[in-house]
Amino acid sequence: MPTRKIRILHLIKSLGRGGAEKLIPETAALHDKERFEFFCLYFFHTPKNIVDELEDIGIQVTLIPSSNLALFFQISKVRQYVLENKIDIIHSHLPWAGILGRLVGRKLGIPIVYTEHNTWDRYNKFSYWGNRLTFKMQDVAIAVSNEVALSMRLNSMLNPLKLHARLKVKTIVNGVNTDNFQMDKLLGEKIRQEEKIPEHAFVIGKVAVFRSQKRLWLWVDNALEILKEEPEVHFLLVGDGEWKDRILAQIAASGKQANFHLVGAQKKVVPYLSAMDLYMSTSEFEGLPIAMLEAMSCQVPVVATQAGGIGEVISDGVEGYLCDIENHAELSILALRMIQDSARHAAFSSAARLRVIHHFSMIKMVTELEKIYEQVIQKKIPTKS
Repeated sequence: MPTRKIRILHLIKSLGRGGAEKLIPETAALHDKERFEFFCLYFFHTPKNIVDELEDIGIQVTLIPSSNLALFFQISKVRQYVLENKIDIIHSHLPWAGILGRLVGRKLGIPIVYTEHNTWDRYNKFSYWGNRLTFKMQDVAIAVSNEVALSMRLNSMLNPLKLHARLKVKTIVNGVNTDNFQMDKLLGEKIRQEEKIPEHAFVIGKVAVFRSQKRLWLWVDNALEILKEEPEVHFLLVGDGEWKDRILAQIAASGKQANFHLVGAQKKVVPYLSAMDLYMSTSEFEGLPIAMLEAMSCQVPVVATQAGGIGEVISDGVEGYLCDIENHAELSILALRMIQDSARHAAFSSAARLRVIHHFSMIKMVTELEKIYEQVIQKKIPTKS
């Protein structure tokens, strides 16, 4: 008799186009289909979500409508779903789903895996304390960067519910499918034509959800500084979100609309990454940004604030340039250095892709995830990564 596949439920609050959400279909597509079967349960429906991408690769997706605080009234529904679908492991993402997953898993006695995508100091007090008080109810917590792992260890060291419980934190850095994310010059040229970007213009871009942590108003400020010295540069923003109208107003007030291209959220970002010459990030905090890794895989070097795991990816002066989070105004200077030195830009472009291939491949990430799934099923979990 063949062994039954291990059934894994991804539990997440919403399925927008953020990095945490996109990792679910991208990792599931590479998992061993003979050993693992995937389900996904989410609670907050947003437009332009990734539900169809999950379903296209065979993940069964279910929505249980809920707000943040109402999630705790969904315990019985989630428990029933787990029982009906014979789920073997719950893999929760981000604090609210993490808290819910732990409460459900404790009731049913099944393994709980949790992936943390940010440092804990960035969460509001409700998600912070809910996360902290339930943290040691799970079997293993996965950190997407060393900084995130340190944050989890420091904040869960003293737990009023389990003072002597052992820490179970593993670091598995985010990865990219480098076979899928390769520069395609023809697609890049097509995007430039559609957006009426001159053929030889230098293009600086970013892929992001338009929310406050990305500080896109500072991104536009730096873009305007660059235009003072290099007026032919163009700027490409891929994404959508609550800050979009304010960013559009800021660009309109500058009188430089012709140099900016906001294309909204896109299912396929490789054409847009292929149209970019430089990826610029002004984030205040990050875990380990998937979009930046995807850009690097497409041979796009980076100038960025040293937020979260970004400093663990970029070696300053090798794949790009970094500045302190508070010194965000330096980004325009760093970008100009790249724009005005084609040989440096070419070297950084090659180094960026090699960095992702050697250290941030999706295959490596999936292999490590599968090892954890098998360990929690057998309850053989190392205490340190």
